[in-house]
Amino acid sequence: MPVQGVGRDHRLDVFRGLALVTIFINHVPGNVFENLTSRNFGFSDAAEAFVLMSGIAVGLAYARGFRAGDLFKSAMRVWRRAGTLYVTHIVTTALAVAILAAGVVFLDTIDVLPRVNFTVLLDQPLKAMIGLPLMTHQLGYLNILPLYSTLLLISPFYILIGLWSRLALVAVAFAVWVLAGTFRLNVPNFPLEGGWFFNPVSWQLVYAIGIAAGLAALEKRKLVHYRSWLFTLSLAYLLFSFLWVRGEMGPLPIEPYLPFYLGGFDKTFLPLPRLLHVLALAYVLTNLAAVSRLLALPAFRPIELIGQHGLAVFAVGSVLSIALQVFRARYETSMFEDAALIVGGLLLQYGVALFLSATSDKKRPERQALSSEPLMAGRAVEQASRS
Repeated sequence: MPVQGVGRDHRLDVFRGLALVTIFINHVPGNVFENLTSRNFGFSDAAEAFVLMSGIAVGLAYARGFRAGDLFKSAMRVWRRAGTLYVTHIVTTALAVAILAAGVVFLDTIDVLPRVNFTVLLDQPLKAMIGLPLMTHQLGYLNILPLYSTLLLISPFYILIGLWSRLALVAVAFAVWVLAGTFRLNVPNFPLEGGWFFNPVSWQLVYAIGIAAGLAALEKRKLVHYRSWLFTLSLAYLLFSFLWVRGEMGPLPIEPYLPFYLGGFDKTFLPLPRLLHVLALAYVLTNLAAVSRLLALPAFRPIELIGQHGLAVFAVGSVLSIALQVFRARYETSMFEDAALIVGGLLLQYGVALFLSATSDKKRPERQALSSEPLMAGRAVEQASRS
């Protein structure tokens, strides 16, 4: 079946923008606005949503080339994007290290270092120098890009499976997720013990579901069609999750009787309660026509723009969040001052998105003019030969 053309879905950009805003707020721990973010109202948080939407975006952006049969070129496009994310992570990490070191030298904010997993750079500097470029050692609050870039490396294989069968793609990813939970498979965290905070062997499942949804969207279909019973069940689960979290009820009663990744909340291995929550949330939101109308309002245009330039905004937000952590460790801030810092940081990120949008809009006519030059030259030659 030929792929149907699809326009850019503004909902995806808005939701991704909202996830980035939420991540930024959560990455400045202790501010009063943390209490208003999504993790306070359900089992999952912005990280699960971000990875799910990243999978959708990858399915939408790269599948056409694979379907056309140009496998090598298409795979290289994906892997170049992974390289871009890697470079962005390394630059972001270097800036964060400089900010944290400056905080200790000039503001005596050494208490921040354990919170952001920095002390290994002081205790084992040579080993840390190996771990940082390998991404086996990651600073706290800077560990989403390593996950995403790693998932991009396996994306060509998942896209090819998904083009053959979306069900097979989800089944393969589910089997890998079960193996990761059963045998506690993870990427090494050298030079420290343990593995990555965001374990890619587990988190690939929500990413693969996103790819499958993106492939379905290319054909103007839904991965899971609307069913009233499923919609009601999803709403009930969201309500249950909301009441459980707001009531601070702790572990689920089924946890002692199930493997930890089926009944627990360990974020590293993406346990089932968190996975089901983000999927239920996505199912409900995408099946409410009122949500689409709401997100199309002009008030959401800044959030949409942030979502469209997610990588740059995320990188700037990550560096800003580290700077704000250092600042707030040195100076006590009131609720009003927290508001000024958070809003100021978000405005700066929006400014980056505006700048990138204006730059790309300016370059588009130039690219179109350049691409039309060979055509115009060919026509001129043809006309000259006829005269």
